[in-house]
Amino acid sequence: MKLIIQIPCYNEASTLTIALDALPKHIDGIDEIEYLIINDGSRDDTVQVAKDWGVNYVVSFPENKGLAKGFMAGIDACIRNGADIIVNTDADNQYCGDDIEKLVRPILEEKAEIVIGERPIDSIEDFSPLKKKLQHLGSFVVRIASATDIPDAPSGFRAFSKDAAMHLNVVNQYTYTLETIVQAGRNRMAITSVPIRTNPELRKSRLFHSMGSYIKKSMLTIIRAFLMYRPLTFFSICGLIPFALGTVYIIRFLVFFARGNGAGHTQSLVFATMLIIIGFMTFILGLQADIIAANRKILEDVQYRIRRMEADNSAALRKEKEDDKSGGAKRK
Repeated sequence: MKLIIQIPCYNEASTLTIALDALPKHIDGIDEIEYLIINDGSRDDTVQVAKDWGVNYVVSFPENKGLAKGFMAGIDACIRNGADIIVNTDADNQYCGDDIEKLVRPILEEKAEIVIGERPIDSIEDFSPLKKKLQHLGSFVVRIASATDIPDAPSGFRAFSKDAAMHLNVVNQYTYTLETIVQAGRNRMAITSVPIRTNPELRKSRLFHSMGSYIKKSMLTIIRAFLMYRPLTFFSICGLIPFALGTVYIIRFLVFFARGNGAGHTQSLVFATMLIIIGFMTFILGLQADIIAANRKILEDVQYRIRRMEADNSAALRKEKEDDKSGGAKRK
């Protein structure tokens, strides 16, 4: 059983060593632990710090592509290098490295495919009261959209089984945290959470520049994920509003018409007809989106099979190299 711990990095030279030193070197049930960093266009000595420390793999982007792209690049690299379990953590040492054992335990015991670390949000001193409320609100919305019971959706401290990682497909440019939970919930993956600890803040978050930006981007990510995985429900709800209003106006017109006052309320009838047509067309859009979502599911299955074939080919190549080395040692 091989565990690879991946760390997305963007100008993390000052904190990376602290985060790496805190990572576990042995976990019961894990035969091998390796470390990978995603260098997302860093302009400092992040890569050199990682190499000096002894990380096994470095994935580098020449320019900054954002957390979501970096996360998926790390996942692909971990799969190609034979990871049975992948843990994602932060380079600023926000999460307690010793809690990685808590994350992987449900996967080792085959109780879950994805495990999210639940931070003690209310007791984190570095979070303002407003941020704590927004964290709870965001997690509540994600629970509704994903049909899961994950209490800390924005947490980036999480573990994935190899099979779950192969199914991941993040399309937004902002962050992977919310979308992957919605995706996992809608695809009926076994997902759970475990309580974890956090460390004092070493630097300010670089994911968002203001609270307004954080709210805007998070809500757009949730809405987009909901559109992708439950389009018919989304468009049906949107279409139901004008359809219901149009029905109310038609009933209103019929009441006036029955009283002999219909001639003066023709505008209401025209307006009601427009609302009903809008509602009906929105529902038709939902049907079309649902068909597109079904096609996307087929593409996700194809992507999963390709990733599995790549992983199998990589495993065969690694075995061949090991056999060549052992054969050469015997001849010597």
